[in-house]
Amino acid sequence: MLVGNYIEGSDDETPQVVKKLAEQSQNIRTVIRPKQGMMGWDMRMGLDAARGTYIGVIDGDGQFPPESIIACLLKCELEDLDLTKTYRVIRDDGLYRRLISAVYNAIFSLLFGFKVRDINSKPKIMRRDKYELLHLQSDDWFADAEIVIRARELGLKIGETPVHFSINDNRGSFVKPKAILEFTSNLLKYRFSHKLSAKTKPLPWATDNTDLKTDQR
Repeated sequence: MLVGNYIEGSDDETPQVVKKLAEQSQNIRTVIRPKQGMMGWDMRMGLDAARGTYIGVIDGDGQFPPESIIACLLKCELEDLDLTKTYRVIRDDGLYRRLISAVYNAIFSLLFGFKVRDINSKPKIMRRDKYELLHLQSDDWFADAEIVIRARELGLKIGETPVHFSINDNRGSFVKPKAILEFTSNLLKYRFSHKLSAKTKPLPWATDNTDLKTDQR
């Protein structure tokens, strides 16, 4: 499943590239729509359209190696997990991005009371029937955190596995100061909101500060 959503009126060539790739293989399905949100909306559209026992998400810029998908899938299957994600043990993207991630993950752990090594890391692979219970709503950068938070709220079994994150030589980072403020604002809103969905179960961090199960190898 390739997602090539686009901003109407822009010169973004992604939809054409995605269409061309799909024409070359019967195994590739596409979602190509005018944007009604940003990264989180794109992610939800792709996950909603995906089929299979396991579904997942990975960025399309090549910074996460394709074999990390297999690593997450195998960990899910062998350890009977509902959701598996990576954490970046080697990062080639520079001090700026590493510092931002460290601060963001520290704020996340402080607010939610459980440790995640790298909340925004991908791929994230999950069982489709469990994904349907998450009821994701984020249209922006908060989507990665929302997946893990909702999975914890529902008591799903979560694992992590290490990955090497490469530098992107074709463009600069999308994570600008505005995105950092957006990350933090969304964390605060979610943590302290009293308007949780009626479908949300009691928050496990109120009584359980156990870290996510992590592959230390």
